[in-house]
Amino acid sequence: MTTVSTGKSPSGRNPLAAAEAADKKRKIAIQVGVAAVLVALVAAIGIGIAVKQSDSGNSTSAAQLPATGGAVTETGTVVIGNPDAKVKVRVVADLQCPACKQFEAANGETLAKAAADGTASVEYQIISFLDKASTNQYSSRAANASFCVAKSDTTKYQSWLQTMFEKQPAEGGAGLSNDELVQIATDVGYTDPAVATCIEDKPYNDYIQQVTQTTLQSGVESTPSVYINGRLNQTDAIFTENGLAPVIADAAK
Repeated sequence: MTTVSTGKSPSGRNPLAAAEAADKKRKIAIQVGVAAVLVALVAAIGIGIAVKQSDSGNSTSAAQLPATGGAVTETGTVVIGNPDAKVKVRVVADLQCPACKQFEAANGETLAKAAADGTASVEYQIISFLDKASTNQYSSRAANASFCVAKSDTTKYQSWLQTMFEKQPAEGGAGLSNDELVQIATDVGYTDPAVATCIEDKPYNDYIQQVTQTTLQSGVESTPSVYINGRLNQTDAIFTENGLAPVIADAAK
């Protein structure tokens, strides 16, 4: 008797179907593997482009960022006095701002004394949103000069700040020239030629714009804005002669 083959093995399995199934699994595995490689490759390319763009976009800012640590913080502020003092005063100001000039005249000496005797640390955040108030971008050039002198020597910084406000130009006209800014720095004691070069070359210009934008976005609505241990103090004390002295004394208790 002739036996007709059914294509099944003695165990009842169809070897042809099994081979086709195995081949199908191999093809799927290969496709999945290829897809995974392509996804990884695309991701790698995307990350590489993003990093390159990030490096390209931040290269200028990184070059302009002043050396941090010590008296100059990562947020672009200048700290005078013991940073571990119990009282921390933060002053946000624009060197073209008339109200800031009034504040400095009333309380500049108070802050200098508090920093010198260890009662408080004073953190100056110089921003530049008043370029429109002069015909030669005085606000941002003065803010650049702030970084220049702070990097050189912070022991003269408050004297420099006081002089800058004393010589503040009127709004609406030309601000002080770079030569005049250099002369102010020199008169205060910044005789290092690097300071003059820094003032003239304005290496921190773009960085100052970033700091200004970040500061305003953080909630600062006007200058001067004065914070005592993180709390905004916009009382009459900031425009009263030595008005911050009792405020700092109370905060130190």
